Amino acid sequence: MTIQDVLEIPQPGRKTVLLFWAPWHEESSGPMTQLLEALESSNSSSSSSSSSSIVFGRVEAEQAPSVSSQYQVTMVPTWVFMDENGLVVERMEGVEDVSQVTQAVARLDKRPPASTTTTTTTSSNPLSDSTSAAALVPPISEEEKLKKRLDSLIRSADVMLFMKGAPSAPRCGFSRQIVELLQEEQIPFGSFDILTDEQVRQGLKQYSNWPTYPQLYVNGELIGGLDIIKEMKQEGLLRPQLLENSSSDATTPESSDQQQDPQTVPLEERLRSLITQSHVMLFMKGLPSAPRCGFSRQMVEILNDEKVDFDAFDILQDHQVREGLKKYSDWPTYPQLYVNGDLIGGLDIVKEMNDDGSLKDLLTKPSS
Repeated sequence: MTIQDVLEIPQPGRKTVLLFWAPWHEESSGPMTQLLEALESSNSSSSSSSSSSIVFGRVEAEQAPSVSSQYQVTMVPTWVFMDENGLVVERMEGVEDVSQVTQAVARLDKRPPASTTTTTTTSSNPLSDSTSAAALVPPISEEEKLKKRLDSLIRSADVMLFMKGAPSAPRCGFSRQIVELLQEEQIPFGSFDILTDEQVRQGLKQYSNWPTYPQLYVNGELIGGLDIIKEMKQEGLLRPQLLENSSSDATTPESSDQQQDPQTVPLEERLRSLITQSHVMLFMKGLPSAPRCGFSRQMVEILNDEKVDFDAFDILQDHQVREGLKKYSDWPTYPQLYVNGDLIGGLDIVKEMNDDGSLKDLLTKPSS
């Protein structure tokens, strides 16, 4: 499938599966690509009619930025599953499990044809005797139904975790870590596996204005993701804050007076603390051990080549930091490199400094 083919989605009467990959990411360029080809071959041989077939395509994420942006791709591999109308019905980010992808394709294949507009014959008199008063009330929109469902879900337990997988079997490292933190603090919580419901998974991002998972709620209020929970744990605030706000338990007034919710800390103060956290501080997509974009990967390689110790912050895990740092530093893209709290720049500037030999001197310069 060419980029032009992708831009022309949906193809009449055909569902679509897209794999977003990168040549520097071994799993997406190797095993996941082979899986895509195997699924395409299997579907072609088993489809009984063209109307039930699935179109499979592979998109190199960094070579097609407009397409990646259209489908909100921020990491590889990302799998996108669409119905005949081009509506995304399921997506998988960072998933490299063959069985999960295969099952998702099977679900797409079995999915009923997308609804079409139908017409019904009715009386020419809109107020005929057969028309009830209830029929005159506008139906609840799908958006309103979803909002009510989400509101009910986040309040279904005093402490409610939306995660990938279940507490007994997390499906991603971030979800596993947040479960461990809650269990270590002996905090009772309910959970919802967002991998089982694409509507909830996508809808909750907009509902809470928080783009990533896991998400933790207390009494229907968003606390945040893994990074915020980690900060609260390190500062000794996790159990007191969560149980204080939970109707199931409470801390004493004396303890609550001495504590501060990290979310109440002014953003500028939090950013200032983050950029001075280490002598050399990198804000990137992903982690040094697992970059989620090519630019971040190249930046990490340069720093590793210089044998410089540095700390990193994954901006994909904190939307507030991701957007706030752009304004704070007046630098619109990532990665961003800081030394002694001062912005050095992005990948292009760091490459230039590395080429002319000035980077090593700057990075090894003692803190003032």
